[in-house]
Amino acid sequence: MTDSALTVVRAGALTTVQDLGRPGHAHLGVPRSGALDQPAHRLANRLVGNPEAAATLETTLTGCAVRLRRAATVAVTGAPCPVTVDGRPAPWGAPVRVPAGAVLEAGPAIHGVRGYLAFGGGVDVEPVLGSRSTDMLSGLGPPPVTDGSVLGLGPPHRPAPAVDWVPYLGVVPELVLPVVPGPRDDWFTAAGLRTLTTGRFRVSAASNRIGLRTEGPALERAREGELPSEGMVLGALQVPPDGRPVLFLADHPTTGGYPVVGVVPEPYLAAAAQALPGTPVRFTPPRPGQPSPVSRVRTGRR
Repeated sequence: MTDSALTVVRAGALTTVQDLGRPGHAHLGVPRSGALDQPAHRLANRLVGNPEAAATLETTLTGCAVRLRRAATVAVTGAPCPVTVDGRPAPWGAPVRVPAGAVLEAGPAIHGVRGYLAFGGGVDVEPVLGSRSTDMLSGLGPPPVTDGSVLGLGPPHRPAPAVDWVPYLGVVPELVLPVVPGPRDDWFTAAGLRTLTTGRFRVSAASNRIGLRTEGPALERAREGELPSEGMVLGALQVPPDGRPVLFLADHPTTGGYPVVGVVPEPYLAAAAQALPGTPVRFTPPRPGQPSPVSRVRTGRR
């Protein structure tokens, strides 16, 4: 590892190793985990010539800094942030050649929450159930990195592509999430379901990799009590006793006893992963043609 490694100089608020996760183990009680903003993770890997499944570092709000023990091509994507190499400005969203011994720093996010650092060859830590992802719920995978952590790097896969820049969609003033109803929408009154699609919600500061919590009006229940535990899927919109929906993200539990009023399709979860506390949230009816999640939820399939 001596020549093919990096040392964490500044770990930031929360920096973890992430790849595409470990799907297919929900029956064992193991969440999928993986990068919360998978498009940003995949893009970072493409920029440095890695396969999309290679492991990256996922940062939270304050970024991180690492010292490379070998020269490598690096890219930073996700939440835009200042990038420097040994204190000199470097581009965000583009491949950067970092010499051996230099410190690459991804600074605090300017917009959004989570950034992704990809290194040519990928972060090489011991896989667990086929994935190198840190799972904050079950504790599987490597622990969150700390100042002084040393992580291996794999051999480079192929040269980085020739690109000048990548697009950035800009600040999202409102998080708009379509909700496919079920399987437990019948546990809520008609007024409660109207509140879901017309209420003024916002992202709670209590959100994390397990779920995006909301603040706002409570959904009125039609039934008292709780359910026996049943399978939960990625994107499930679970409603705890306080009536305020929680959107399950990558590290969510695989079972739960609170009713799920609906499911947010996976393509919309990356935006949820980048939503800052206080961001307005609007839940909308599903688009025509979106399938019902009922069979997947009730069987626990992922």
